[in-house]
Amino acid sequence: MNLSKREFLQVLSAASVAGMGLGRFADASAQTAAEGLYDVPKFGNVSFLHMTDCHAQLKPIYFREPSVNLGVGDMKGRLPHLVGEHLLKAAGLKPGTPSAHALTYLNFDKAAQRYGKVGGFAHLATLVKRMKASRPGALLLDGGDTWQGSATSLWTKGQDMVDACKLLGVDVMTGHWEFTYGMDRVKEIVEKEFAGKIDFVAQNVKTTDFGDPVFKPYVLKEINGVPCAIVGQAFPYTPIANPRYMVADWQFGIQDDNMQKVVNEARAKGAQVVVVISHNGMDVDLKMASRVTGIDAIMGGHTHDGMPVASIVKNAGGQTLVTNAGSNGKFLGVLDFEVKDKKVTDYRYKLLPVFANMLPADKEMDALITRIRAPHEAKLNEQLAVTEGLLYRRGNFNGTGDQLLVDALMETQGAEIAFSPGFRWGTTLLPGQPITREWLMDMTATTYSYATLTEMKGEMIKTVLEDVCDNLFNPDPYYQQGGDMVRVGGLTYACDPLADMGKRITDMRLKGKPIDPAKNYLVAGWAPVSEEASKAGNKMVWELVEEWLKARGGKVAPRKLNSPKLVGGVLPNPGYAA
Repeated sequence: MNLSKREFLQVLSAASVAGMGLGRFADASAQTAAEGLYDVPKFGNVSFLHMTDCHAQLKPIYFREPSVNLGVGDMKGRLPHLVGEHLLKAAGLKPGTPSAHALTYLNFDKAAQRYGKVGGFAHLATLVKRMKASRPGALLLDGGDTWQGSATSLWTKGQDMVDACKLLGVDVMTGHWEFTYGMDRVKEIVEKEFAGKIDFVAQNVKTTDFGDPVFKPYVLKEINGVPCAIVGQAFPYTPIANPRYMVADWQFGIQDDNMQKVVNEARAKGAQVVVVISHNGMDVDLKMASRVTGIDAIMGGHTHDGMPVASIVKNAGGQTLVTNAGSNGKFLGVLDFEVKDKKVTDYRYKLLPVFANMLPADKEMDALITRIRAPHEAKLNEQLAVTEGLLYRRGNFNGTGDQLLVDALMETQGAEIAFSPGFRWGTTLLPGQPITREWLMDMTATTYSYATLTEMKGEMIKTVLEDVCDNLFNPDPYYQQGGDMVRVGGLTYACDPLADMGKRITDMRLKGKPIDPAKNYLVAGWAPVSEEASKAGNKMVWELVEEWLKARGGKVAPRKLNSPKLVGGVLPNPGYAA
């Protein structure tokens, strides 16, 4: 896609995401205007670049931001729980601009066709190099969920992303989905592949026997003469949200007290700046920032929130910035600190959208990606069908991509009901695009994606829905242990996010009839976390969905979204768009 000069100048409105105006680029050529978006003035003397949750997306993709991201309790109406125009208003941005497209779901189909794909490591590499060139000593921090989320990452056990991240120049990272390759593979990468190149840090991962640190809790690095500590915070609920047997010898958790000890130790060793690279999720980061002192910034991930501004959280020791840099390689966060008299005195924060059409591909990274994909290209590009509707995942309750999965699971397995996990990763297809094996794997590629078929009593179905709903809407962020709500096919229900645990799910029905608590129902699903399921000999979910797609006669009709009826006063809500 080629943009006209006028369109490129409109693209510069995305510069407001980075705190910039048009300035000298107002009358520029298209090429110069494109350069202008990423001409971020240097500030201060210490800089950090931040990427997170790329989910192994080496190539540019489409990605629709959520239209439902409800905030409950104290989080209602606060970042990150704003969607659409509410988010744009909070950031001071106008609808109908590229910045609005980057940050929201608004008019997604048309805007995506106009401005093209986002992300891609070759384009991200160009931006990282530009930012590092203008900010000598800047460190690139990776918030994790990097080695998982694509076919090539699964087939190479994360090696594709390890190679790409080393070339990208990642300096420090933490993890979450990385752990689903198992303890041995993670240690192999950290101790051999990363040795002398990338520091893997996590203060909250310890051995289950003696409580010894599994990884370095933090690293001290000097930036332009300023000692800086980067502390790691891995996803605290890995053994709950993912298979426990994959990390059997390790224990996780939030571990506020230990975080405070680590921060104090780093300060005692001379750190004048302390940054946490976190995979807590933004709500958890905000609470942690209010409880732990001595942290200058928490640069967060997990919840895939592309936040155009930093949240300032006050605590007993002063204040902490909290940021989140989205997902899928779609954004690069840039945090500049001014450090004087051994402390941070000022800052600037920008969230730069990675428009693939505006950033030329870095030749070296592009060549690496070509080599990585070459043995798999034919398999990845095999067309299974064409979608007639938009296919996406993100949103608290459902997405059309997940609707496709549950529809396929019910039909191929003869199930009455189907569940699909509330994963936030996965890419978007526009109407008319081919559904390739690559896209299917983008939506399903885990090391435990076994398809299941189980008889469940109505009472147990309610228990499952209640448990997942509490993980999402518990008013205390420290009890939010998973992703979005489990996606449901066949079954309809009502949900009151404001109700107490065990009382949020009501009016469950199948084909209009109330669910009988004592009756057995045939329920399809995938990605079970039990070790027994991994030994049951079940097919992988992509095998069943591929079979279903190939039987569609070449086309897949738009999916009818099955989302719960929201009751109990949660609406209206600035985190919800009908």
